[in-house]
Amino acid sequence: MRARVFAVAAFAVAYVLASHWLMTGAPASPWNPVLVVGPMLGAAAVVAWQRRQWLLAALAALAAAGLVFQAWRGHDVPVASIYVAQHVAIHLLLALVFGLTLQAGREPLITALARRVHGTMTPGMAAYSRKVTLVWTGYFIAMACLSLVLYAVAPFDVWATFANLVTPFAILVMFVGEYLLRYRLHPEFERATLAQAVRAYADRGSHD
Repeated sequence: MRARVFAVAAFAVAYVLASHWLMTGAPASPWNPVLVVGPMLGAAAVVAWQRRQWLLAALAALAAAGLVFQAWRGHDVPVASIYVAQHVAIHLLLALVFGLTLQAGREPLITALARRVHGTMTPGMAAYSRKVTLVWTGYFIAMACLSLVLYAVAPFDVWATFANLVTPFAILVMFVGEYLLRYRLHPEFERATLAQAVRAYADRGSHD
């Protein structure tokens, strides 16, 4: 599991750097959006298929096929709009995934993950993990709004730096900050590794 986490992390870093170069430094080509957006659509299709979300899997696959078709035909598509749409859509989708679990009668997403890692949950731990789910929901919405604002008022290179470099750094800061705060406010939480958290999420997906 640890080797798999490192492999995924290395691929993510390579993908981010390659995407930034394709957006800001590579010669213009109709294939650039395929190389930037295609992997995300492909991953979304695979994950949706594994979770038996057939409609979402079909839509992601069709979107990827549409990008390839446009590139093959050599059509001049608005690549900047495609990049922005991808960035905003990912954050809004994550906000929806987290936010829906805050509905009455449902277990918040972070609470469910924490329960799989730690087993039993005290009322204080459950309340804290619900707040963390709410914070992540708000974070994803804020990032989507900021992305749109930057695209509207700043040069595209500024938006690309925000989307490709600032966004993953901001997520890292959120993870580290929450980790430090969690054990300061709730030392009863057992120390959990990143691999345990990833395994908990994977187990949740297999039961959804």
